[in-house]
Amino acid sequence: MELLLVVLLLVVLGVGVARWQRQRAARELADVQADARRWYERLGGQVMNLGGDEPAVRQALADAAERYHAAGSQLEQARSVTQYRLARETAIEGLTYIRAARLALGIDPGPDLPPLAAASGAGQLTVPRQVDVQGQTFKAGPQPGRDTPYYYPGGRMQGRPVPAGWYSTPWWKTALGAGAGVIGGMLIADALFSPSFGDPGYDAGAAAGMEDFGDASGDFGSGDFGGGDFGGDFGGGDFGGGDF
Repeated sequence: MELLLVVLLLVVLGVGVARWQRQRAARELADVQADARRWYERLGGQVMNLGGDEPAVRQALADAAERYHAAGSQLEQARSVTQYRLARETAIEGLTYIRAARLALGIDPGPDLPPLAAASGAGQLTVPRQVDVQGQTFKAGPQPGRDTPYYYPGGRMQGRPVPAGWYSTPWWKTALGAGAGVIGGMLIADALFSPSFGDPGYDAGAAAGMEDFGDASGDFGSGDFGGGDFGGDFGGGDFGGGDF
C-alpha cells in the first residue's frame, strides 16, 4: 500500500511538473508573439505615415516597407519562439531604415532601437569613403547624400563585417547572389574597407576584435584596420531593450 501511494504521488508530481512546463512555454510563446507584433505594428505605422521625394528617403522607406511585408509573412507562419524572434528582428531592421529615412528628412529619428543581432560588431562609418573597382566608382559615408542614397544597417557579407552607413549602390545585395556577383561584391568590400587607409572610417572600439577576423579571412593582412577605428565588439546580438 505504501509503495502504491509513493507511485501515485510521483505520478501526480510528474503531471504537475509537465503542466507547469507547458504553461511556462505557452506564456513565453505568448510574450514573444506579442513583442514581435508590437514592433511590427510600430513599423507599419511609420511606413504609412512617412514620405519624401529625396532619393535617400525614398530608398530607405522602400527598404523599410520590404521588411514590413517580410515581418508580416513571418508572423503569419510563426509557431515557435525562434520564429517569432526572427519576425521581431525583421521588424526592428525595418525600423532602422525608418530611422535612416527620418535622418534624411532632417527630423528627429526617435529613441534608439534594440541592436540588430546581424549587425553585432559591424560598427558604423564615420568618414566618407571613395574607391574605384573594375572601372566603377563606389562611395560610402556616415550621412545620406545625392551620391550615397542607399542605407545599410550593418552586417556581414561572406563573413566580412560591413559597417552601417550610406552607400552609392546596394552592392551587398549583389554580394548575396551567386557567381560573378559574389566576387564583385567582395571586391567592393575589400576596396572600401582596406587597411591601406590611414583612417578606416569606423567608430572606435573593436580593433582588437578584428585580429581574429583578419586571421580567419586572410583579407586584411595583420587583422586590424590600421587606425583601429572600428566599432563594437564581436559578441552575440541582443534582442532586448529599447523603444522607438
